[in-house]
Amino acid sequence: MSGSDWPGLLVLAFLWLGYFVLHSVLASLAVKRWVASRYPERMPLYRLGFNCLALLTLLPILWVTFRYRGPPLWVWRGFGAWLSNGLALVAVFAFIKSLKYYDSAEFLGLGQWRSGTRRVEDQESFHLSPFHRYVRHPWYFFCLVLIWTRDMDAATLVSASMMTLYFIAGSRLEERKLVCYHGDVYRRYMARVPGLIPWPGKSLSAEQATDLVKAAAAGRVAEPPLR
Repeated sequence: MSGSDWPGLLVLAFLWLGYFVLHSVLASLAVKRWVASRYPERMPLYRLGFNCLALLTLLPILWVTFRYRGPPLWVWRGFGAWLSNGLALVAVFAFIKSLKYYDSAEFLGLGQWRSGTRRVEDQESFHLSPFHRYVRHPWYFFCLVLIWTRDMDAATLVSASMMTLYFIAGSRLEERKLVCYHGDVYRRYMARVPGLIPWPGKSLSAEQATDLVKAAAAGRVAEPPLR
């Protein structure tokens, strides 16, 4: 990597930083509440518009990432290539399988648009997929597996590092909202299950997960301790 590559890499890092700041601000409850109070008729389109903006603003960052690709920093070979590609395929398969546990219409914003929903809060109730028994943010975990099992050059390393930092910070910001939505039930869930990386001994059994979901549905604040 030559000295002439550093300006492009710095631009890339700042583009990612700006993207994450914009994404976090627009996803915050404060901004949503402001829009709901000033422009209530536009709230049904907020989530859909948010997703479209997130996709459009991501495109120039990806262009810069590929524009400033230099010589490889490391390349998986032999057994390492088999292992890294195998892990990536498992992550892709798990991500696809996880889709059936989400309300895709709400996630994309189509459900709010069709129903004319003006509520600021997310509409999905508290639920735990099989993946959520082992990690609180399975999609972030799958993405981490994908990005760190790829060959790396300077630009992709910058992008992978910035995305990892955002997953750490973004997950914490997201969980502030989830605590607001679900209260003590979600706090108990956080105490038992790791956020981004599954960890031995830190998980929920199927029965424990069912108990938490039932507690959330019943609206209880103080539940008996997990067994």
